[in-house]
Amino acid sequence: MTVGAMLGQRKDRVPHVIYYASKTLDNAQANYSTVEKELLSIVFALDKFRQYLLGSKVIVYSDHAAIRYLLAKKDSKPRLIRWVLLLQEFDIEIMDKSGKSNLVADHLSRIVSPDDSTPIHDAFPDENLFSAKVSPWYAYIVNYIVKNQFPPYLTRWQKNKIKKEAKRYVWDEPYLWKYCANQLIRQCVDQHEVPSILTFCHSYACGGHFGPQRTARKVLESGFYRPSIFRDSYVFYASCDKCQKMGSLSSKNQMPLNPILVCEIFDVWCIDFMGPFPSSSSFNYILLAVDYVSKWVEAKATRTNDSKVVIDFLNANIFSRFGVPKALISDRGTYFFNRMLGSVLKKYGVTHKVSMAYHPQTNRQAGVSNRKIKGILEKKNYEYNKERLEYTS
Repeated sequence: MTVGAMLGQRKDRVPHVIYYASKTLDNAQANYSTVEKELLSIVFALDKFRQYLLGSKVIVYSDHAAIRYLLAKKDSKPRLIRWVLLLQEFDIEIMDKSGKSNLVADHLSRIVSPDDSTPIHDAFPDENLFSAKVSPWYAYIVNYIVKNQFPPYLTRWQKNKIKKEAKRYVWDEPYLWKYCANQLIRQCVDQHEVPSILTFCHSYACGGHFGPQRTARKVLESGFYRPSIFRDSYVFYASCDKCQKMGSLSSKNQMPLNPILVCEIFDVWCIDFMGPFPSSSSFNYILLAVDYVSKWVEAKATRTNDSKVVIDFLNANIFSRFGVPKALISDRGTYFFNRMLGSVLKKYGVTHKVSMAYHPQTNRQAGVSNRKIKGILEKKNYEYNKERLEYTS
């Protein structure tokens, strides 16, 4: 036995389906009365579509009229009271709808779960059929040393490379040995032998849980060779539970200790001029302001770059639209660093922070936005380059 629901929304008085849902009742729920099952279906639907319905007016269509009176009944069963408390979280209205008109939800509640499901066979064929044999990394070298043969698909360059490398190896069945640069002979090991060797050199009594570099050197000192032994050692060290729990953080892996700047949106603005550009309708500059938190950009084409233009821009585009900020960051240009602008900012209680000389990184956020706007204007690919400022204004 199942319960079903459909989530829909009316658009231009036409209902549109958003979501179908159904749930199979367990043995205890199947023994509920008809009224309890109907209320359970509503609780299931509201919990399923919770993120869609919270804060909205919800109309529930049901073919069981007794549910409306059950919500106002005070001496109900504890289970029904709990469900009613859950329903009070939503702004719902229950309306009657006959089963003939409520076909979708009625059909979802009558879906039959087949009892004759296909059994799962636990018997598997021989596991060897599932294992793929992988040749060791030195297979080509051994074939050349023993039989003087190459795979037919190798190129001439690859064959010459194998011949050159084979001079540093010797085959002593069943092992391959390599003459190393430090006048030592080491045994070549394959991938399946690496975990046991690294475990012995890293975790056992002679290991000491040293770092990946020292562990790899211990493998070489033990008389084993593999081209990727240092990379394998690093992966093994990263998976060692004791090393990750007890090891100390190096300065490379530590989080940098930086002061946390706490400010709200539109509290701090960075301001800067772009230009001069080729004159277009007497516009030569672009005055740009960037919010420090949201990265919102306000830009305006201007004819001059003086303090009066900056004050008019702040009053019209920043103060009147986003409120008075707490701080304004700019460079040391005379159009920003002057008595007139300073008096206006002091009047509104705005802290004026000026960047250091020869250190543009202080006002870096405005510089980043400058580059982005410049790139956008250049990529517009107008017929005349001077039209860039008309597009901004």
